[in-house]
Amino acid sequence: MTEQPRPLRTEVTMVTSFQDADPMGVVYHGNYFRFFEEARRILMEKIDYSYHAMMASGYMWPIIDTRVKYVKPIPYNHAIRISATLTEWENRLRVDYVIYDAKTEQRMTKAHTMQVAVGIEDQEMCFVSPKVFTDKVEAWHAGNA
Repeated sequence: MTEQPRPLRTEVTMVTSFQDADPMGVVYHGNYFRFFEEARRILMEKIDYSYHAMMASGYMWPIIDTRVKYVKPIPYNHAIRISATLTEWENRLRVDYVIYDAKTEQRMTKAHTMQVAVGIEDQEMCFVSPKVFTDKVEAWHAGNA
């Protein structure tokens, strides 16, 4: 039986801001994507595939699908921990997220996003992730086995 590689994962802790909240003092549902984005940015930088590196490689990665389960409302001025895990990368990029209360560790939100590579020059969607990206993921796994 082949051992599964350790997942590519990162965490970031943030404190929600007043501008994140709706009039009732809880984070507006659309603002959760800003938290996911920050965790995904750090995750991609872990494999040296920042937004600048994406552009330089000739690809952009638009989100094509997402799912969010809002488990518990998050108030403003509240410390949260966002985990992001790369769960698919060969044909598309899928990142799974969990937002936890930073103090109690209670799960507050669960989500995922899916992205595909699109050539910057030809605007064509790729049905397989570009080698420049998969090589970076595989190199990370090889160095972290």
